Amino acid sequence: MKLKTISIAVLLFTSAALTVAADDKTAAPDPKASATASSAPAKAWAYSQVQRPAEPAVKQKAWVRTPIDAFVLAKLEAQGLKPSPDADRATFIRRATLDAWGLIPSPEEVQAFVGDRSPDAYEKLADRLLSSPHYGERQARRWLDLARYADSAGFQNDQTRPNNYRYRDYVINVFNSDKPFDRFIKEQLAGDELWPDSQEAKVATGFLAGYPDNYNSRDLVQRKYQIATDMTDMVGETFLAATVGCARCHNHKADRVSQKEYFQLQAFFANTSFDDKVPAAKGEAELAYEKQMAVYREATKDIRAKQKAILDTVRDVGVKYHKERYLTDSREAIFKPEKDWTAMDRWVNFRLKSVSTEQDVVLYLRLSAEDKDSADYKPENVEKYKQYQKLTADLRKFDKLRPEKGSLNLTAATELGHADSPPTQVRFGGVHERPLEEVQPGLPALWAGNAKPEIVATANSSGRRTALANWLASTNNPLTARVFVNRVWGQYFANGIVATVADFGRAGQKPTHPELLDYLAADFMEKGWSVKKLHRQILLSSVYRQSSSERSDVLKADPDNKLLAVYPRKRLEAEQIRDSLLAASGQLEDKIGGPAVFPPVPSNFSAGQLWTPSADPHETNRRSVYVFVRRSVPYPLTQSFDPADPSQAHHKRSVTTTPLQALTLFNSDVVFGWSQALAGRVIREAGKDETAQLNRLYEILFARTPSKTERVALKDFLDKQEKIIQAKTSDGKFAVAVPTGLKQSQQINPVRAAALVDLVHTVANSNDFAYRF
Repeated sequence: MKLKTISIAVLLFTSAALTVAADDKTAAPDPKASATASSAPAKAWAYSQVQRPAEPAVKQKAWVRTPIDAFVLAKLEAQGLKPSPDADRATFIRRATLDAWGLIPSPEEVQAFVGDRSPDAYEKLADRLLSSPHYGERQARRWLDLARYADSAGFQNDQTRPNNYRYRDYVINVFNSDKPFDRFIKEQLAGDELWPDSQEAKVATGFLAGYPDNYNSRDLVQRKYQIATDMTDMVGETFLAATVGCARCHNHKADRVSQKEYFQLQAFFANTSFDDKVPAAKGEAELAYEKQMAVYREATKDIRAKQKAILDTVRDVGVKYHKERYLTDSREAIFKPEKDWTAMDRWVNFRLKSVSTEQDVVLYLRLSAEDKDSADYKPENVEKYKQYQKLTADLRKFDKLRPEKGSLNLTAATELGHADSPPTQVRFGGVHERPLEEVQPGLPALWAGNAKPEIVATANSSGRRTALANWLASTNNPLTARVFVNRVWGQYFANGIVATVADFGRAGQKPTHPELLDYLAADFMEKGWSVKKLHRQILLSSVYRQSSSERSDVLKADPDNKLLAVYPRKRLEAEQIRDSLLAASGQLEDKIGGPAVFPPVPSNFSAGQLWTPSADPHETNRRSVYVFVRRSVPYPLTQSFDPADPSQAHHKRSVTTTPLQALTLFNSDVVFGWSQALAGRVIREAGKDETAQLNRLYEILFARTPSKTERVALKDFLDKQEKIIQAKTSDGKFAVAVPTGLKQSQQINPVRAAALVDLVHTVANSNDFAYRF
């Protein structure tokens, strides 16, 4: 069923009917539940060994293209429902390209697929989608949601983390190269332990290092606890779909995980630190950065030398003052001789070194020069600080010589070259200041049964994270494969087989198709943990090929469409909307990887130095996965469309409908500029014929041509808008916005062309564009 092309404002009132209710607590009955109810919890299925179920017998055998279809069809037939017919090919390729790439297909790609009558046309499409670098960009964005990825640290100062893009690029490459998912797990949790000589494996541990961080925290011991808590909770939620964080303060209220077991899990991370100054191999980007930094340092060496000379006069006392500002238990470690350090002291002092900068001494100089009521006031420092301020102002004049982006380092997990770990203790009520008994690394019995992690220390590390990674990536783990395939299924069908993708416990929903979930998990592991093979099987299934047209019989029998008799429509995610608009305009840059970019923002967007738009349009028009993610200053164009919250693992994108969404797209100068470019593209590709232009516009945005009714409405809009613009320009003071990117030889009526721009802008803000069907 096609929707009329209308303003996205109408979306505010209609989207509820087009989305699946993700929060409904009802579910299809679990056939395993009755057999286990007397002897195990209701959700025991999640913790049982994954076994490949037999493919169910079905009546409509011709509909079964993959085993997936048999499991879905069996449920439908049991309810007396038939699956929907196939979507037309143009609809299908738009759907599949958006799901696999996060982009709309080009008209040429649509035409080629629609016209391909070979028996393996769908297979060739799937293989083309999965072999493109765009596939890795799309899948990486999904994983970065879970990794709480950001390019800044958050909290008050929200410092830039210039190395983080390396982890993002690593994830893109993982999906594009189809690295086995079990290897992916091991690299992210313990790459530094397992492959200490591999830069890629070290970068992979950025998964753990992505936590929001307060560099100004004055309690380093508590900060260690907070970081370990973040890693523990993220690993539990991401790989095991377990709300394990609930057990930090008390025994879990729903699942059989005790507080002691929580801290045993946290103990795997007890000896983990992060080094953001690991030298990176010097490629083209690093050499360019180094060259530009050399230019800056040469130009400023005299100024910096004078600054250093001033600070050196107060350095010792300034560093001591800085260290004394930490709390008691931190100071005990900081002022202890290195020869007497314990494992905890070692962690604290490395953390101190990591967060300390020259600015700590500057702050002391300022205090001693300005605060006459302070015991640290030194009259002789007044003139020194004035000189330092003047030198700082002079130094800022050279800021444009600094490299705009990039770094020479990478961030990696490290155990600081030691195998012994700081103690992990149960905390009363989860409160850091109330330690109880010490615990050793261990796995909750609910997940692992009697399995014990095999921890093998090395000369340089405890081996704890390696043991945890090996268990998570084991085929004997009941959860890891189930959880991941469920997430992938949710990407294609709006909801997972278990709708609560981050909670497979008793408080979560039951699977709508438990046997299908087990089939996908077993098949995933049997095929070498290949993510691409999993995606390919879904793309080629009949259930994915179905039409999304509404059916009255399905609405009556299965109003939430949990049995999937109809393909579920879905609103595009924030990045899909921006990237597809860019692609439609013809301005999308295909460059893969590299430091994050800063696209233009509204003139009233007051972020100061936290957001300086990139000067190069080739950089600003890159895909959204490369847009800088600053925790305190979200990118405004996508913020209204429910992007991931990088403060914690983000498991499922929300789908809200607010007036700001329509206003953001309609009033954005950037989006309007893309509309001008799209209008220019339409004229270039369709020529002067207006009907051909309207057809081309729809082919680009919707992978179809307008209906007769739509074409009449479109031409009526052009006629009325032309008159409006003509009236505004009658006094010669109103500047019209005409299509951009036209060839010099192309002659246009500027008023009619301006009306076309407004039409393009309106059509691009429609439901047909904002949804995939």
